[in-house]
Amino acid sequence: QVQLVESGGGLVQAGGSLRLSCAPSGRTFSSYAMGWFRQAPGKEREVVAAISWTGGSTYYADSVKGRFTISKNNAKNTVYLQMNSLKPEDTAVYYCAGKDTPRRSVVAGTSFADYDYWGQGTQVTVSS
Repeated sequence: QVQLVESGGGLVQAGGSLRLSCAPSGRTFSSYAMGWFRQAPGKEREVVAAISWTGGSTYYADSVKGRFTISKNNAKNTVYLQMNSLKPEDTAVYYCAGKDTPRRSVVAGTSFADYDYWGQGTQVTVSS
């Protein structure tokens, strides 16, 4: 069983930046398509960004396009979410998700059900 561990959350002022990281414990990452989701209080979990196994295909939710960047470093066994120009509405618990897939050049999907493995989440709070 793959366990994913997120890090890098915290408190930041509006307009600031944070970089989230996600790495698996006990297993190499390189055969997985990955995604970042978030869940704000009282709201459903929503996709933020996704990246293919190769790293060549990405997806972004409209709300974060141009501000967030997802990337994957297979050599370091880590996936990142660089978040710039943060807004108070970005406040949420951010979750890393992974799917073992033979489809190397496409993202795994944009819904909760598309992923097999999840991290415990890291809190991101953006103050106004």
